[in-house]
Amino acid sequence: MSAELSIQQEVVSLIPALQKFAWRFHRSQTDVDDLVQETLLKALRALPSFTPGTSLKSWMFTIMRNAHHTAYQKSRRVTVGTNNMEHLIPAASSPQEWAIRKIEYDRALAAMPPVYRHVFHLVIEDGQAYDAAASECQISVGTVKSRVNRAKHFLANHMGDTMSTVAAI
Repeated sequence: MSAELSIQQEVVSLIPALQKFAWRFHRSQTDVDDLVQETLLKALRALPSFTPGTSLKSWMFTIMRNAHHTAYQKSRRVTVGTNNMEHLIPAASSPQEWAIRKIEYDRALAAMPPVYRHVFHLVIEDGQAYDAAASECQISVGTVKSRVNRAKHFLANHMGDTMSTVAAI
């Protein structure tokens, strides 16, 4: 028990070094403090796995580097699809404008090349998963994603919109 207490005291004494090391990853005091706190929590949870006689400082720095790397990778993940794009939808317009936009949409959809239209219909309008649409069309998932993207760009160009407004479709 006293060995664990002395290691905990040593962990506390390493806080200034951890803060200094955290500046390599972040440029704001808030982010540095968050990373140090995350490192301390993970280190204290994993304290039983620490091998006495090895460098506690190196162990803590490794935990910090891995915590930063995990957070960075998580922030870079991109979700494919149209979920969570509500902020891209403009404020509701009048019913007359919606009726006109619907006519424009139908015309643009009719003018779209059939290969794009079919995949667009399956994924966007019917809500099928990319892999389900791929097996139905007997093409790869990458081809489905590409065709959906091209269909969105076609609609944007044909309707005179930017991709941010068409992405809400």
